[in-house]
Amino acid sequence: MELRFVSLLTGGRRQFCDRKQKSMKLKFALLTALFLTTTVLHAAPPVEEGKSIFQARCAACHNVNKTLTGPALAGVDQRRSMDWIVSFVHSSQTMVKAGDKDAVALFNKFNKIPMPDHQDLSEGQIKNVVEYIKTEAGADKKETTSEKPEPTAQTYLPVTFKNYGFMMSFFGAFALLVGVIVLAFKVNQYKKAYFKQKELQ
Repeated sequence: MELRFVSLLTGGRRQFCDRKQKSMKLKFALLTALFLTTTVLHAAPPVEEGKSIFQARCAACHNVNKTLTGPALAGVDQRRSMDWIVSFVHSSQTMVKAGDKDAVALFNKFNKIPMPDHQDLSEGQIKNVVEYIKTEAGADKKETTSEKPEPTAQTYLPVTFKNYGFMMSFFGAFALLVGVIVLAFKVNQYKKAYFKQKELQ
């Protein structure tokens, strides 16, 4: 009788430990899902990242549609290849010294003022700046050809399939949110079953 009682007690402890481990795993999965959701929601869309980099690094010398110290950048993606743009942004003077025809022509045209190097920017970040330039150039064309002035200035980015970063962030956040809800439901069910079984014992 005593051995049976010890066996039941040991088995009960094992079941309790197993349940505790499962509960810890579920909680960890829930916290991970919440962290991923927050990260995705706060990830900047490509055009927004390009805008912030442009304002911090380029706006002092460049405008999208006006010539300042440097050339207007509207249509730069049509005049130059992306590889050329990336190389020029990383180090314009390296290209000038190497005798690149377009780089030398720009250097001479704008009073031989060297453009600062931005070697810390990744290729993806430079592409995002170009995407922002394309967006701004397109917005300026719409404003000049429109007969009716807009009552208020647009302060947000339109949701389009071209803005793939935003769309991916949105769908990713939605999927993670669904996962979090399902996990929370499972944890709640498990707790109810556990406490019910405990009451029966």
